[in-house]
Order: sequence, then structure tokens, then C-alpha cells
Amino acid sequence: MRDYIIRTAGPADLDRARAVMLDTVYRDFKTGYVPRWHGDIIDPAAAYLVPPRHTLLVAIDPEGDSGDGSGAGDVVATAALDSRGPAHPPNPRELAERYPSGETAQVRRVYVRPDHRRRGLARRLVDELLDFAAADGGYRSVYLHTDPAVPGAEPFWRSLAKVVHDEREDKDGGNGVVHFEIPMGR
Repeated sequence: MRDYIIRTAGPADLDRARAVMLDTVYRDFKTGYVPRWHGDIIDPAAAYLVPPRHTLLVAIDPEGDSGDGSGAGDVVATAALDSRGPAHPPNPRELAERYPSGETAQVRRVYVRPDHRRRGLARRLVDELLDFAAADGGYRSVYLHTDPAVPGAEPFWRSLAKVVHDEREDKDGGNGVVHFEIPMGR
């Protein structure tokens, strides 16, 4: 079993982290890059490294090739957290009101390259994000949403969090997104 390194991303990690994120939105989501949804992917430094209450984590495979000749290993997974609650629209109004920006830690971009899945990386990354949110002291809840069409996403989040809204049950089906809250201090 590989001994992955989980750490806060630094500037040298951003291109490789962005590659993991873009590969995921094209391969798993099949949407490709959509500016209104994925702007943080293009500029992860501004989204996650600069604001003090935000973070971007990477999982490094020390046996992998970073592609830059440094021998530093390869970024094989990402996970981010920010203080922006779900916006309305596109999310339901009641969720935007329940999870306001500033008080809500939103989990984002928990993506693992396919050949590194089922090794506990996503769970380790989420645990680190929850520790970060708890240490902040200003968050009262942890929120996320997922696309249940992505293989494994919904069962993974159901194992860690409680469903607070399933848009598939809305009259119009909403965007088909499932919204979750992870208990603080679990």
C-alpha cells in the first residue's frame, strides 16, 4: 500500500492540483469547465490559498512522477474548503438561508484520480478539512453538495454526512444535486 502524503497545497502544487480537478469535471461530471461553477479551478490560489479561512489540500503519491523533474511525487487527489455558503440560484433558497457565507464551511473539490480510488484518500482529506474547520472556530456548520451521477459520490457522502436536501425529490427535479451537512466535531 502506498504511503500518500496529505498536505496543504502550496504554489508549486497548483498546476498539478488544477489538472486533477479539470480531469474530474471532464471525465466524471462530463460537463467540462463551466466558468460559473468552476472558476476556483482556474485560480485556486485566489480561491483557497489567499483567504485565511479557506484551504486546498493535496494528496501526493511519492512513487508517482510529478512531471516536472523534481522527483516530488504526483498530486493524485484534492480537497478544498471555503467560507462561501451555497448561492441561490442555482441552489434552493432555503439552503442559502440555512448555510450563510461566513458561518458555513463548504467542502469542495474532493477529487481522486481513478487509479488511486478506494484507498481511503477522500476520507483522509475530508477528515483534514473538518479539522481545519474546527480549528477556525468561526464555522457553525459544514455543507457540501454532490452530483449523484458521479460513480461512488453519493454513497461516499452518505457514509459521512446527512442529507439535508435531495433535488431529485423536488417537483421539477431541480438540478438533480444532493445536499449534505457533515456534523461538526464528529
